[in-house]
Amino acid sequence: MFKNKKEENKRNDAVSASSGSNNSVVTGTKLEGTINANSDIRIDGELKGKLFCKGRVIIGPTGMVDGEVDCQNAIIEGKFTGNLKVAELLNIKETASISGDIKTDKINIQAGAAFNGNCSMGGQSIKTSKKDNDVLAFSS
Repeated sequence: MFKNKKEENKRNDAVSASSGSNNSVVTGTKLEGTINANSDIRIDGELKGKLFCKGRVIIGPTGMVDGEVDCQNAIIEGKFTGNLKVAELLNIKETASISGDIKTDKINIQAGAAFNGNCSMGGQSIKTSKKDNDVLAFSS
């Protein structure tokens, strides 16, 4: 009946914080279809389909995505197959395995990562060898 204003403000802050929280697909979860996310999303399970994200996409070490991803930033630690479009920075960690086409503004690939496909950055196209991941050619 008589509420303390400080307690009420704490509850309101907690509700505000949860509405801006990240999305998560946990290990063991399998999704098929299209996902539209307004905030960051982390995938440790499996997704087959399309993911459109206005924030950062993280594919964790156990995560697997087969399809299309369009996002602002991305960190790939798991397995990705398909088309990946990153508006700003793509980080590919040493545990990552990517097969498909990438379009990004900036890219960081750590030693040990596997990448088979094409990469387009700022109008420049890089083609890799499927055998050794060696850079074969640059073209504009």
